Amino acid sequence: MRNLFFLLLFLANNAAARQDTALLLKPDQVFDGEQLYKNWVVLVSNNKILAAGDIGSIMFKGITRTIEMKGQTLLPGLIEGHSHLFLHPYNETKWDEQVLNEQRAERTARAVNHAKATLLAGFTTVRDLGTEGADYDDAGLKAAIEKGIIPGPRMIIATRAIVATGSYGPKLKNTDDVVIRGAAEADGIDALIRETRTQIGNGADLVKVYADYRWGLNKTAQPTFTLDELKTVVAVAASAGRKVVAHASTAEGMTRAILAGISTIEHGDKGTREVFALMARNHVAYCPTISASEATSEYDGWKKGTLPEPEKVANKRKAFSLALQEHVTICFGGDVGVFAHGDNAREMENMVAYGMAPLEVLKSATSVNADVFGYGDGIGRIKAGLLADLVAVTGNPVENISNIRQTTFVMKNGIIYVNKINNPIP
Repeated sequence: MRNLFFLLLFLANNAAARQDTALLLKPDQVFDGEQLYKNWVVLVSNNKILAAGDIGSIMFKGITRTIEMKGQTLLPGLIEGHSHLFLHPYNETKWDEQVLNEQRAERTARAVNHAKATLLAGFTTVRDLGTEGADYDDAGLKAAIEKGIIPGPRMIIATRAIVATGSYGPKLKNTDDVVIRGAAEADGIDALIRETRTQIGNGADLVKVYADYRWGLNKTAQPTFTLDELKTVVAVAASAGRKVVAHASTAEGMTRAILAGISTIEHGDKGTREVFALMARNHVAYCPTISASEATSEYDGWKKGTLPEPEKVANKRKAFSLALQEHVTICFGGDVGVFAHGDNAREMENMVAYGMAPLEVLKSATSVNADVFGYGDGIGRIKAGLLADLVAVTGNPVENISNIRQTTFVMKNGIIYVNKINNPIP
């Protein structure tokens, strides 16, 4: 109770201070979501960015507090593009066991901790792509964060996601038993219309479909929905102002999703040059989830850096390279939940290791994700009028992407959650 009292007092004082005080942040450099600038400052009031630019250009007549951020880089709040807050690492508990045997209350309690760890690591927004058997509990988690009941990132949620009947798990050998599924099953035009609208009605900000899955002979990945079925989901979602994203790892599944009007492809492990070229022409973005492939391989005994690489790691490396060569828009998203929440920066490091320039990775995790997800008018950049989602790290992540882990300051919606700067607020 004592800790809760001090937390509430801190948040109340912080909120009260924002009403009549502008906060001036003075780092060594500012990455605004597009470029890195020296000698910039950022002025914040309430929950908005008032101004950003060269110190001589910032004018404010009100009361101003200043935080000197020596040795720091200030960035927009980072945006995790593929998260599952209701999952925890598979080397702790396998996916089937989490879905079947962990009570919903336990899974929600874990998700609360995962949300806090994500925010404190500097990720102020997450696109959460499915509760994996936890029904619409992400809508409740999102509401709790928005109401200030718990700390966490801004959530863009997919609720249950949609799969073709029989394609998704968990699966039991005794088929007489009815088990919880990791996503909602729907088939055919009428059922897909109903399920899409049901998920939107229960709080989905976007709709996720599984364009393929491991349900072929010998558990090979094969397409699930037909092109017409996918087009139906996209049309219904669009009528409600929602985008559709697709889990797709096969060339055929990816192709159907692209032609249907999907906004992003998740995973894309076996995408060909032709498929990535089609993505580029149709302005479909790619969320590669490199870290999920590496993490599951490590759980199976592979040691990163050793050769030969497991097939799924080699496939991911090839697919990512092809996507870069074909100038596909790359979204940052690691499928966190497969590995630990709060370790989201792992994906940024992997994107650099797989051939992407650090500056482009930073753009991917800020302005690119904001634009692709449809939130570019509020987050993803340090720009006057946008929400005050800001993160500071020690060092320069453009020179060394791992500096993104050295989080010293986290602000979301104008509220400071982390402040390790040596010069504290007066």
